[in-house]
Amino acid sequence: MLSGYLILKNIRTTQRLLRNFSSDTKFFKVEVVSSNRKTPLQPQRKSIAPRFEKKTRQKISDYLKQMATPEIEAQLAPLRAAVKEYGDLIRDLKAKQAPKIDIDKAVVELKARKKLLEETEIALAPKEASFDRLKLEDLLKRRFFYDQSFAIYGGVTGLYDFGPMGCALKANMLQQWRKHFILEEGMLEVDCTSLTPEPVLKASGHVDRFADWMVKDTKNGECFRADHLIKNSIEKLMNDKKVSAEVKKDGEDVLARLEGFDDKDMHEVITRFKFKSPITGNDLTEPIAFNLMFPTQIGPTGDFKAFLRPETAQGIFVNFKRLLEFNQGKLPFAAAQIGLGFRNEISPRQGLIRVREFTMCEIEHFVDPEDKRFPKFAKVADEKLVLFSACNQLDGAPAREVAIGEAVANKTVANETLGYYMARCHQFLMKVGIDGRRLRFRQHLSNEMAHYAQDCWDAEILTSYGWIECVGNADRACYDLQQHYKATNVKLVAEKKLPEPVDVDIVEAQANMALLGKKYKKEAKKIQTALQQLTSEQVTAIEQELLAKKLYNLDINGEKFELAPDLVNIKKYSKKIHVQEITPSVIEPSYGIGRIMYALLEHSFRQREGDEQRTFLAFKPLVAPIKCSILPISANDTLVPVMDAVKEELSHYELSYKVDDSSGTIGRRYARTDEIGIPFGITVDFESGKTTPYTVTIRHAETMSQIRLEVSELGRLISDLNIRLFDSVNPRYAQQLLEIEMFTFCSLDIVDEKATKASEMFLGQLYNDQKWRSFGFVTNTGVRMILVLDATSAASLKDQEIRLIFKRFHGHYCNTISNPFYEIGTPMQSKWLDEGIRDLYSTSD
Repeated sequence: MLSGYLILKNIRTTQRLLRNFSSDTKFFKVEVVSSNRKTPLQPQRKSIAPRFEKKTRQKISDYLKQMATPEIEAQLAPLRAAVKEYGDLIRDLKAKQAPKIDIDKAVVELKARKKLLEETEIALAPKEASFDRLKLEDLLKRRFFYDQSFAIYGGVTGLYDFGPMGCALKANMLQQWRKHFILEEGMLEVDCTSLTPEPVLKASGHVDRFADWMVKDTKNGECFRADHLIKNSIEKLMNDKKVSAEVKKDGEDVLARLEGFDDKDMHEVITRFKFKSPITGNDLTEPIAFNLMFPTQIGPTGDFKAFLRPETAQGIFVNFKRLLEFNQGKLPFAAAQIGLGFRNEISPRQGLIRVREFTMCEIEHFVDPEDKRFPKFAKVADEKLVLFSACNQLDGAPAREVAIGEAVANKTVANETLGYYMARCHQFLMKVGIDGRRLRFRQHLSNEMAHYAQDCWDAEILTSYGWIECVGNADRACYDLQQHYKATNVKLVAEKKLPEPVDVDIVEAQANMALLGKKYKKEAKKIQTALQQLTSEQVTAIEQELLAKKLYNLDINGEKFELAPDLVNIKKYSKKIHVQEITPSVIEPSYGIGRIMYALLEHSFRQREGDEQRTFLAFKPLVAPIKCSILPISANDTLVPVMDAVKEELSHYELSYKVDDSSGTIGRRYARTDEIGIPFGITVDFESGKTTPYTVTIRHAETMSQIRLEVSELGRLISDLNIRLFDSVNPRYAQQLLEIEMFTFCSLDIVDEKATKASEMFLGQLYNDQKWRSFGFVTNTGVRMILVLDATSAASLKDQEIRLIFKRFHGHYCNTISNPFYEIGTPMQSKWLDEGIRDLYSTSD
């Protein structure tokens, strides 16, 4: 057994400086960044919290810290109790089957109390969570990450152009998404057209329901969503002490019924309350319907109506049959698509958060509706997610961290497939650089979900705009495939093999097309299709009515068609079936890349300690737009061959780079490349060309630590850093790069006297007793020996991962040991300890 995990800091060994590594101090975590260059005994300075002007300060919540603070919890407790009161009331009303209007009123009040609770949580965020959005926006615009489209013509709201850095960042995120999901999960990728015919979106419900009521300022024509204007205006009245209780009660009734209002209802409310334009105070027009899809026509005649797609999912649904055939008719399988979506927002705002053209990454996972288990779920069952369940929301309780396996087991999350994609979503967001402390999964309340959905969880990321929905994970049941079947009469089903054959009775209604065509002409095909889609129970009902009344009125989307007995033949027969036709359920994770990208930009925004004006972006190398900068110390021609060698080496490993040979000090050029998120800087100096092979200095932007190495090893090292943690870098450079020391040992309970003396003698040669005792090396077993890995890091790693670290590093440094990798808990031999220490500290770089 291990007796302890200890850490060596800043200890001088034979020309080697050992420094600490801690998983708590992750490279892409802190808001204020300082250099690691400190003397061994110099005390750590406290991080300087960002101090910006009060009017520009944006409060954001460090969620975990808030929830752990008793003082803040004491202030939030009454608000939580208020939310819980109405959550319990709504449950009680539903149990008693109370009128819908009463439930809606209670839901309105619940939402208001929830909003107050969340606003208070954010307002009570710790000071170090302060964030100046204006500084970030200035950086993004100045360095052209993105900017408003057609800016020289005044710009168009809701449309943005990405510059070189933004384009590269977005491309790297998409590349990682494709690798994380499509490649690793074996998905079928499609690329469907953005132009979508009207009948497709009519079947999906977008034509009829994807619309909002809009009002206009009568003088300047500015547009507002009518429901938002009414809601915001009434909420303002409710907070006005001068407004009478009667008017407030009337406002509550309006809010409770607002979701079901049509244009006449909204106009009546606006007129009765005398609502005006919130910006100019001018009168408003009557509400008019505004479909959020961009309409267009296909072909020169203008008769073929179409829309720019509002989502990519429908292209997958209409190709389900082909995809099923490609997958050899087997369920489950997943199809994915990366593409543009278009929504004609009435009033776009908040930068990339709400736009009119956006990149989506959507997955449609088709699964047996009666078996939603997932074969690989066990691999993610221990993954911990911060879940904000519907129950927690109704009770006013905070989100809590739960293993996804536990959440599925207790039915907080509906099924394994949905839970698996939530865990994979969490992994992806963490991989690209989202701060896990500002990430949660919020479950939709029952009144938020579509009527056909079974469970929905949004991955919400905390930004200076508040909690923003960035990923939707939904169990959409069988709705979409059934709707397209009804519209086309093309069966979108899969076959499920039965354990044994089954005899079934079939009842079908067959149209007499000869007579039906004479009577209804063009409508005959529509009637035939409708009859074919009827269930056996519906056909039986038709038969009985034809026998009784000699006439049946067939209703097709509100249109009536009279059918006499001679127009319809009722056919009955028995059939032995070996397979069962099922309409698959669909689990849909939908990613808004623009929103994730903006959250990543906020979470990666840093400033140097003690210098608030020196801001920069600290991207993970995996998604950084440019991996390296090449910085010649001078314009001297003698450096050109070295730079050419560096470029060739980086190109060989497909690593992007930017050359900055402009005038100015090397420090200023470091600052320029740091600002745009380049993680590694390669400095070519006068020493570079004096040696053969050439050597250069590589600098890590966030910590400003540097090492020197040969150009021939540059590509492999940076390539490793781009895809792995720093503890997996070639150990020859691990101790220098970012000042990390990863040499690992264990002190065991079973160690003999010879081993104890050998370790004490060795440590005594390095430094005096006073120094090393001050670093806390305890002597539980009499061995002042070391595992150079702090307790926090060790506690966060699994045994298998610790063993891999042992194997990786001991294999390089303990060269005389025949088997440097040992299982944790195995008694350590004195010869291993004695020779291992000697070899470790005698090996030179």
